[in-house]
Amino acid sequence: MKGVLLMNLGSPDSPTAKDVKPYLDEFLMDERVIDVPNWLRNIIVRGIILQTRPKKSAEAYKKIWWDEGSPLVVISERFQEKLKLQTEMPVALGMRYGSMTTKKALQELKEKGVDEVLLVPLYPHYAMSSYETVVVKVMEEKEKHFPEMSITTLPAFYKNPDYIKVLSEKIAEELKDFEYDHILFSYHGIPERHVKKSDPTKFHCKIDGSCCNINSVAHNTCYRHQVYDTTELVKAYLNLPEEKVSSSFQSRLPNDPWLKPYTDFEFERLAKEGKKRLAVITPAFVSDCLETLEEIAMEGKEQFEEAGGENYKHIPCLNDDDAWVAVMGKWVNHWLTKDSLPV
Repeated sequence: MKGVLLMNLGSPDSPTAKDVKPYLDEFLMDERVIDVPNWLRNIIVRGIILQTRPKKSAEAYKKIWWDEGSPLVVISERFQEKLKLQTEMPVALGMRYGSMTTKKALQELKEKGVDEVLLVPLYPHYAMSSYETVVVKVMEEKEKHFPEMSITTLPAFYKNPDYIKVLSEKIAEELKDFEYDHILFSYHGIPERHVKKSDPTKFHCKIDGSCCNINSVAHNTCYRHQVYDTTELVKAYLNLPEEKVSSSFQSRLPNDPWLKPYTDFEFERLAKEGKKRLAVITPAFVSDCLETLEEIAMEGKEQFEEAGGENYKHIPCLNDDDAWVAVMGKWVNHWLTKDSLPV
């Protein structure tokens, strides 16, 4: 019997330092998030970061927490329930980090008689610290606890026409009553070394802009190439003026080169160049979370206005929009009936 496993990032159980600390420990101790030797990762995470970060992160979570719980979890659950109405297959939801574990989600599917699983990482783009770590975790749990299951993984869908259409139309709807000077596509940041580590050729990715324009197998796992592809495809779909669109990268750790340009620097640059009305979209996520709701929607607005900007619009993620649910329903049912992947 076939079933679907949706996988998202995860969340602490509450916006308190007590619950944030173990969540951050699991997240930051992931070797695909902080990719240094384990002994050094222990020092960085448990010896330094976890001494102060949980309290600060808990305060950030409190700003965006909903009555129903973590926005990321609530949105993912709503998406799951809507998707169930689109397919006859069982649909389970798991999180890479936190108490909604991968093992629990796979167990739920097993109890419903599922032995063929379509794994859907809820990330449009391939990155070590998002898409890859989800796939690796699911396969580890499968081998350890569910060896009878077979897993098929939905590829990164960053350029799939269905995804580009639904993302573009979401942006267009949100911009109907907003006369923008500029649209910024702000993507989750990753260290430059992650791009090079994910390059199977070990020589193609140079992170200088030129390599993204040369066709290569490396693009299948190149986060930088894929996010710029998404921006270009949306720009073409909506016929957006070249000079009014750009891409940037948010959320970085210090003392390490991450993908540039940095979003906070772009807020200042754009405002000082006279861009008074800015729209910001975060397509690295399909569900709004701490990073989009606090860092971009709240802090970003403050940074832009402090630099001289006047009107700032954060465009929500696709979340549980019916059109997005319908797209996912189409994809999973293609796998159900055709026994092949649509992307």
